[in-house]
Amino acid sequence: MSEAAELDVAASPEPAIPVRDEEGHLNPDFIAAVETAIRANDPSGLRALAANLHEADTGDLLETINPEERAAFIRLLGEDFDYTALTEMDEAIRLQVLEDLPTEAIAEGLGELDSDDAVYILEDMDEDDQAAILGELSYADRAQLQKALDYPEESAGRRMQSEFIAVAQFWTVGQTIDYMREARDLPDSFYEIYVVDPAFKLLGSVHLNKILRTKRDEKVTSIMEETRQAVLATEDQEEVARRFERYNLVSSAVVDENERLVGVLTVDDIVDVIQEEAEEDLRALAGVGDEEISDTVMTIARSRFAWLVVNLGTAILASVVIALFEETIEAMVALAVLMPIVASMGGNAGTQTMTVAVRGIATQELGTRNMMRVLNREILVSALNGVALAILIGVTSWMWFGNPGLGVVIGGSIIVNMLFAGISGLLIPIALDRLHVDPAIASSVFVTTVTDVVGFFAFLGIAALWFGLPL
Repeated sequence: MSEAAELDVAASPEPAIPVRDEEGHLNPDFIAAVETAIRANDPSGLRALAANLHEADTGDLLETINPEERAAFIRLLGEDFDYTALTEMDEAIRLQVLEDLPTEAIAEGLGELDSDDAVYILEDMDEDDQAAILGELSYADRAQLQKALDYPEESAGRRMQSEFIAVAQFWTVGQTIDYMREARDLPDSFYEIYVVDPAFKLLGSVHLNKILRTKRDEKVTSIMEETRQAVLATEDQEEVARRFERYNLVSSAVVDENERLVGVLTVDDIVDVIQEEAEEDLRALAGVGDEEISDTVMTIARSRFAWLVVNLGTAILASVVIALFEETIEAMVALAVLMPIVASMGGNAGTQTMTVAVRGIATQELGTRNMMRVLNREILVSALNGVALAILIGVTSWMWFGNPGLGVVIGGSIIVNMLFAGISGLLIPIALDRLHVDPAIASSVFVTTVTDVVGFFAFLGIAALWFGLPL
């Protein structure tokens, strides 16, 4: 290394306080330093700490500091605050931050963002607040954002970036390169050049590497590829994400119903969509809706209460089945001790199958073509596990209560319930999907009901027949 290079290295001091610790969490010392600068109303000190942070770190920092200090953080940073950080925050916190900021400041910040990020921030706001902010923007920016907001929620039109490069079909490679060098309003990053006809209908696309490796006098149409994976602006974002995954796309053109180019989707947008959809399905399986970690107590309580009421209804149904065998249980108290085991094992087995089924439906891996094969597989798996568990719990019950008959009864009921768990765990999500009901949301309630009712009925019914107990 040369002496000059050594001096340059020495002149580049390490950050005084690391932003994150070894586990990837925000460093408490860094957070404390930021809060101290905010309370001291020290813009230069805050800029030294946070002006050059990545937007993801800034978003996490805003979520972590005291709520009453968030607006002051943005105000003190001024032009150094990147509003892209708001896209990295929970919706509830983002809306709280926006409520504390002047409309003019928000409009100015959004005007510096790519259109997809600006729409992401605007779409969760009230219509009146949206209108106020849009009113502060230039006509071109306002029209661009309003057009995206007019598309359905969770559609490609909401996620697309309106900044892209489109060239006429008669242009040469040289004209295209000159245009990219001279134009001032190009996207920050792009991967393809799109070719359109005079009506702005999409004809094809050219990868940047082809542009750079082709002679200047060559027509772009001679090196373009027909765009086979163009996305319709009204298409659901989950379907678009599946297409990116299937064809390993980095970007894709977005067209309207007349096949005119209106935007572009890039892989960074799709990664966010995949994460959102995965989180949505995970929360739905647990019956917690669109709950966020930052939601208030009342918001969380309301979102969970509806499904708890549904679960209460299914629990009452299972209790009704138990009540039918009241005299049977009174005649042999050991049945009451062993009864929960049957229902619990069936519920767990049903949940396992249901989770696989819901995932298969979401990824379109499970459909009519392979349903019977998967059903036969689940029946065999349930039978094998049922027999193994029946032997295990049967021997345990025999030794526990000294009654071999109890082992036979609980073993038989375990096998029956495991079979019903496997079948219902697969067929219920498929049936709900055919009825256009989200299987991720509704499956667990129905599968649990089936396994509880069948488990209690099988166990108590077999016990009554085996021991000749009253019904």
